[in-house]
Amino acid sequence: MLFRETEIAGLEALLLVAGEPLTIEHLANILDLNSPDILELLSELRQRYSSPACGFMIFEVNGGFKLGTKPEMSHYIETLYHQPTQGLSGAALEVLAIIAYKQPVTKGEIDFLRGVQSDRALATLVEKGLTKEIGRKEGPGRPILYGTTEQFLLHFGLKSLKNLPELDFEKMREEAREELDEELDKE
Repeated sequence: MLFRETEIAGLEALLLVAGEPLTIEHLANILDLNSPDILELLSELRQRYSSPACGFMIFEVNGGFKLGTKPEMSHYIETLYHQPTQGLSGAALEVLAIIAYKQPVTKGEIDFLRGVQSDRALATLVEKGLTKEIGRKEGPGRPILYGTTEQFLLHFGLKSLKNLPELDFEKMREEAREELDEELDKE
């Protein structure tokens, strides 16, 4: 089906200005089209944006869609805002990985797994919008439960948490044992 340019432009505008990813159903409702038509429009836009000469791409996050800039354009955007990218510390990355794989998880559980306090790293992740409070755990003190956000998925280019890499805990344990054995042999 051939679409008028105004329908494609309308979809493009919605994906650009939406604060959060929009579902197919929501887009179809706004544009007064059916879901297959929206899928076809999204395909058309993706094809347009596939050119290296284009700085945009469509992100799929949690079953919704959003228009954004290609990751390879980040250095231009950073130059515009004169803000060097500030990466996450090792501690923040550890905490983020624990939350991503174990969510919902409490601060106490994170601290136990890391063996150190995680207050500062956790606060940084919440401030950056990568994690958030998602509820309270039943039990003494009703501690806060943490989980990842859609911003986390966007930041790491994931469609959903199902796209997180699989972890081979047995292999990780074996590697840790080998490293420990090597250190003990050096002593």
